[in-house]
Amino acid sequence: MTCSIEAAAITAPELRDEFVCLRPWSAIDPVQLRDAVDESLDTVGRWQPWCHRGYGLEEARAWIEYSREGWTSGTDFPLAICDALSGDLMGGIGLNHLNRLHRSANMGYWLRESRQGRGMATRAGALMARFGFENMRLIRIEIVAEPDNLPSRRVAEKLGARLEAIARHRLWIHDQPKEAAVYALLPADLRQTGA
Repeated sequence: MTCSIEAAAITAPELRDEFVCLRPWSAIDPVQLRDAVDESLDTVGRWQPWCHRGYGLEEARAWIEYSREGWTSGTDFPLAICDALSGDLMGGIGLNHLNRLHRSANMGYWLRESRQGRGMATRAGALMARFGFENMRLIRIEIVAEPDNLPSRRVAEKLGARLEAIARHRLWIHDQPKEAAVYALLPADLRQTGA
């Protein structure tokens, strides 16, 4: 008999430290999400096709509904990244591509342009990874980014993740296959960094 993650739904948590709060996306978020996307076209939009000019409230509402359904169905686990003091929306993070048998998942994250470069993505990544390891019983979290997406790669490295490969045709972005830097984060890696 194999030991895998149960297929039951996992309740969306609220995770926090003194600077960052990760919480479920909610009906109060569409305007802030639209504004965050609009502000981040030159940074996040360079790497993520969903972050595009003209992103509107309907897309924001659809994302929020998708995120709720993901937690309910146990297939995708996105959370909003907010300022722990003001509650302002800073970005998003999540675990996805869950492999229940092998107890692994991918982690993705983004921050609005005005909040980048302050260590918030690393803090959010540490909170999300800890949740994945402790509550979802994951043994491996992969972080996958285009090789020249240095901000995302730096976050992975600060979390203690190790570069395992530059994988060919690992991503499909802007209607074409792309190489990707594939990082792996294990529970011991996270503990060693103190993140």
